[in-house]
Amino acid sequence: MIKQIEGGVCAPAGFRANGVHCGIRKNKIKKDLALIVADTRCACACVYTTNLVKGAPILVTQKHVADGYAQAVVVNSGNANTCNDNGVEIAEAMCALVETHSGVPAEDVVVASTGVIGQKLSIDPIANGMEALTKGLGQNSSAAAEAIMTTDTVKKEIAYTFMLDGKECRIGAICKGVGMICPNMATMLMFITTDASISPQMLQKAISADVKDSLNMLSVDRDTSTNDTMCIMASGLAGNCEIVAPNAAYKTFCKALHAVTVAMCRALARDGEGATKLIECRVTGASSIKNARLAAKSVIDSNLLKAAMFGCDANWGRVLCALGYSGAALDVDKIDVAFRSDAGELPVCKNGRGIDFSEELAKRVLSEDTVYIDVELNDGKCKATAWGCDLTYDYVKINGDYRT
Repeated sequence: MIKQIEGGVCAPAGFRANGVHCGIRKNKIKKDLALIVADTRCACACVYTTNLVKGAPILVTQKHVADGYAQAVVVNSGNANTCNDNGVEIAEAMCALVETHSGVPAEDVVVASTGVIGQKLSIDPIANGMEALTKGLGQNSSAAAEAIMTTDTVKKEIAYTFMLDGKECRIGAICKGVGMICPNMATMLMFITTDASISPQMLQKAISADVKDSLNMLSVDRDTSTNDTMCIMASGLAGNCEIVAPNAAYKTFCKALHAVTVAMCRALARDGEGATKLIECRVTGASSIKNARLAAKSVIDSNLLKAAMFGCDANWGRVLCALGYSGAALDVDKIDVAFRSDAGELPVCKNGRGIDFSEELAKRVLSEDTVYIDVELNDGKCKATAWGCDLTYDYVKINGDYRT
């Protein structure tokens, strides 16, 4: 059984974390530098943005985790360290500072940055803040979660327990990202820790498979970031038999991992820039998993549908429109659509045709802070879920002066 617990990335055995303000951000009350350190060298796996424009930290991280192991993660917010002529040098210097202050070899450090693209990042504030950052390492997952935030309005962290071979294992995560959210592999920044014992190869297999039905099904604004990174480290301190094959233990681990990533997807969508509500599209009855994913993601991506959700307008035609251009193989004459929330359920379309509904009930259903769009394709047994948010005036306000 998978059970939610407190502790974030510090819940699993062998991990400490912290976050401080070092001076990258002008606002002195905002933390801007985070560190996660493991007591032992960990199996490590990552997925990254598919954007051809990549932040320098990704290039450094790819080199450092090429052997499948890491022991620390250092992250700054307020500056993406992207498109800078000395970006790799700065990212390597951040890793060297971790080695100096924590003893973790620089080549075992994952580095990430988030913030404005194309602005120079000075190593000076990071160097000045590293001593306080490392001295404060402890059960400070929340501080680390806060330090990686950009336009996020709330910290995002989660942890669960689960059993492997009679041993209690734990998995926890922190993440950030409420804009430039629409990936082809991973999105935003997410750092996951676990004390389960699993080989680097199986860890990579697990997260590469998981993102297809979690992070790849998340969209706020259809923009793919330059710095998207998902990283997981496994300390192995729970004492279970090492997972080295896709056996029953591997499947249990994958379920726990998916619980983490889905919880984070929902949190990210709910906190989308300017958003007032979480939108979850559940597609069932598809002829293939590919068609189910295409259909669900297309609905969530539709700006017209997102705007309608902001206005509490049950404009179901926009759902059908998005399904029609999704690229999914489907029969329009078989499609059923309903809107649902804690206020009730509202069927709006049957066999591709509109049905009468109460506008008063529609207003109540769509006024909730979580709205479900149920799409039944009546063409098979496959299903998929996608997460997004409404499109509001505030999204434009936030991004109109993001840099200045």
